[in-house]
Amino acid sequence: MALKYSFFVLHVLVMFSLASMALSDSLSPSFYNHVCPQALPAIKRVVEAAVRKERRMGASLLRLHFHDCFVNGCDASILLDKTATIDSEKTAIPNNNSIRGFDVIDKIKSEVDKCCGRSIVSCADIVAVAARDSVVALGGPTWEVPLGRRDATTASRTTANNDIPPPFLDLPALINNFKKQGLDEKDLVALSGGHTLGFAQCSTFRNRIYNDTNIESTFASQRKANCPRNGGNTNLAPLDPTPALFDSKYFSNLLSKKGLLHSDQALFNGGQTDNLVKKYSTNLGSFSKDFAESMIKMGNIKPLTGNQGQIRVNCRKVNV
Repeated sequence: MALKYSFFVLHVLVMFSLASMALSDSLSPSFYNHVCPQALPAIKRVVEAAVRKERRMGASLLRLHFHDCFVNGCDASILLDKTATIDSEKTAIPNNNSIRGFDVIDKIKSEVDKCCGRSIVSCADIVAVAARDSVVALGGPTWEVPLGRRDATTASRTTANNDIPPPFLDLPALINNFKKQGLDEKDLVALSGGHTLGFAQCSTFRNRIYNDTNIESTFASQRKANCPRNGGNTNLAPLDPTPALFDSKYFSNLLSKKGLLHSDQALFNGGQTDNLVKKYSTNLGSFSKDFAESMIKMGNIKPLTGNQGQIRVNCRKVNV
């Protein structure tokens, strides 16, 4: 009888926890602590394995979170495939044939659902935690990710085209673009520092290396060798000299006029963000701290909570 009662109490507690999760309208790092404490370690294991297999994947998972949050908030809308009713963000100009990591997210979702015994962790939370774990795996700072996001049931290719900042923006346009998301100039510079990791395609920096004047000549010549005036659009170049290591060389590059993207160099071109770039170039600790704070702030952009959205069983499609 006592055993039956214990199981009954346990069942009630689990149901209460699930009900509390469904009704919660604010994010918390401890969101899954009681209902599935194995969730975050599972995400970390899969991310670390993916980054070991391909170091570049860390930058790709970080970028996935950024491109998700800038389109109607951090709601995993970027993961949705195109259907008759969903205009997938995957084919938007900033994402088409360049956004990566969907297979890793699928793997994480499968592992987490297995650990938890059910689909309880949202795809939006998985994307946010995977971005953090990727940064850590590549030598960057850690932070507590607020959790409790739910998943969108729609996507917007048009919004992705309009709101994800393109690589040709000057500083005033960048500031306005980030301001629209509730992010300030410090967030702009710190989050742009995410380009300490990864690569960019020739099509995103061709105009800079052939037409910009605020670019170091030898650097431009080196990039031209792998990015001709015509063709080679998907040829890759590192965003900084150590693309698989979280460091401050991205900012040192800007001081030397070696920013790969026009929007990178715009951060150090006689404008109001110059001093912050200088500071980060010589103070990795300061950059790491501000980057972590800005990642938390970005992750809080318009999340779906409570009874909004859903917890997708398959991150690529809406639950039937």
